[in-house]
Amino acid sequence: MSIEKEALRYIFPEELIAHFDIVSVLELGDVKAKADYYEIVFEEKAIKPDGINANDYESKDFVSKTIQDFPIRGRAVFLVIKRRRWRNKDTGACISSDISFIAEGSKFTRELADFLKE
Repeated sequence: MSIEKEALRYIFPEELIAHFDIVSVLELGDVKAKADYYEIVFEEKAIKPDGINANDYESKDFVSKTIQDFPIRGRAVFLVIKRRRWRNKDTGACISSDISFIAEGSKFTRELADFLKE
């Protein structure tokens, strides 16, 4: 893991880090707006939801949402949160892990907490 990703473990809540991997950290700029910003991509770890038969489900894809978070060193921060969807091999029905408990008592932005509850 790069030094940048490792350092971010000290900035974001440990509950988020426990369930998501930081897969990229980009320093970007909007030339027209003269604004530099960070984009940090979190991807849900490949841990199958509790209470399902692990052999019946496979990781299908991700549902992403971009959320603006608190600035870091005067630059805007956008978090790209990628929630994993699991597909039942027989029925094709998709489910996601229930990680709503992460938002309870956490210091997430309201929008991030609501997205995690979905």
